[in-house]
Amino acid sequence: MQRYLVGGAVRDRLLGQPEGDRDWVVVGATPAEMLEMGFAPVGRDFPVFLHPETREEHALARTERKTAPGYHGFVFHAAPEVTLEQDLARRDLTINAIAQHEDGTLVDPFGGARDLSRRVLRHVSDAFAEDPVRILRLARFAARWPEFTVAPETMALVRRMVAAGEVDALVPERVWQELARGLMERRPSRLFELLREGGALVRLLPEVDRLWGVPQPAEHHPEVDTGVHLMLVLDMAARLEAPLTVRFACLCHDLGKGTTPPDELPRHRGHEERSVALLHDVAERWRVPAACRELAEVVAREHGNVHRSGTLDAAAVLRLLERCDALRRPERFEELLLACECDARGRSGHSEEAYPQRERLRAALHLARGVDTAAVAREAAARGAGGPEIGERIHLARTRAIAGGLAA
Repeated sequence: MQRYLVGGAVRDRLLGQPEGDRDWVVVGATPAEMLEMGFAPVGRDFPVFLHPETREEHALARTERKTAPGYHGFVFHAAPEVTLEQDLARRDLTINAIAQHEDGTLVDPFGGARDLSRRVLRHVSDAFAEDPVRILRLARFAARWPEFTVAPETMALVRRMVAAGEVDALVPERVWQELARGLMERRPSRLFELLREGGALVRLLPEVDRLWGVPQPAEHHPEVDTGVHLMLVLDMAARLEAPLTVRFACLCHDLGKGTTPPDELPRHRGHEERSVALLHDVAERWRVPAACRELAEVVAREHGNVHRSGTLDAAAVLRLLERCDALRRPERFEELLLACECDARGRSGHSEEAYPQRERLRAALHLARGVDTAAVAREAAARGAGGPEIGERIHLARTRAIAGGLAA
C-alpha cells in the first residue's frame, strides 16, 4: 500500500501559495485493510476514509465510467489493482492531476507542472466531457488565476459539451456552489466571460448573457455596453472585498436592462422592477440562499435612488431608508451601500472616485436611529394622540433629526 498527496495541495505548493485541505490517494489497499489500520469511513459513493490522527481524507484509487447525463451519472470502481495514473487520469485539469509521494517525489503523467509554469488551464483527457460541473470549475479557476489562459483545445471541448446538452443536466445545488465560489475569486468577471465564450452562460444565466451588446447612455457609462459594465462592477466588488451577498446583488442589479425595448435604448426606463423579477427567476432556478436573494432585490430596486440620494431632502432620505428597511436591518443596509459603491465605481474612468452617498446615507441612518421613539410616543400619547398619529410624530422626529444633522 502506498499513499500520495494529490490535487489542490500539490498544485498550490508548486505555485508557492498557501495549501488548503490535504487530500490523499491510497494505492493497493482494500476498504477492509483501511478499517484495520484505524481509518474511519466517510464516503457514500466511493471509499473515502479519515486518517485516525490527522483526520485528512484518504480515498482509494479509483476509476469512473459515465452511465447517464449530468453530474450523478457515474459508476466508480475502486480496487487494489487501480494504479495512481489511472486515478489521476479521471481528474479535470492537468494542474489538478499531480501527485506527490511521501518522500516528496512528484508523479506528473499529464504535464501539470509544465502547465503551471506556463500558466495554462488544460483538461487531462476527453473524460473531462463526462462531467458538466467541470465547465464551472474551469471557469472558477480562471477567475482565481486571471493570469492563466485556457488551452484552445479545452475551450473547444467545452463548446462541444454545451452543444451536446450536458450543462442542461446540472443540478441546482452544484451550479450555485460553483457560481458562489467563482463570485468570491480574485476576478469574478472571468468566470462569466469564460462561460459566455464557451456557450454555457446563455444556458445557465440567460438573464446575464443577454446584457452584452445592450447600450447605456455614454454620459453615465463611458463603457456603454451593459455586459462590460457588469464585469467591471463584479471586479470592483472583489477589489473592495465584498461578501457573497453583495457580489450576488451586483450580478443581478441591472438584469432588467437586457429586456429594455430596442426603441427605448440607450435609456432603460423601469429596468429596476424588471431586474427584481428576473433575479427572482435566477434565485429560484439555482436555489440561491435567502440572504443573497433579499439583498439583491433591494439593490436592484433602489440602487438608482441611492446614487441620486445626494440631491434628496431629509424627508426623501428617510423614505429611502424606510423602503430599504434600514432602520430595522442596518447591517443589510450597509451591504446595500457597498453594492451601490461597486456599481458607481464599476465604470470606465470612475474606479478611483469617492462615493459620498455612502457616508451621507450612513450618517442619516445613524441620526434616524438615534431618535428616542419611546419618548416621542409617550409625549404624543400624553397629548391624546392615537396609534397612526404616534407613528406620524415619530416619522417627523426622524425627519427633523436627519435634516438637522445633515445640515450641520
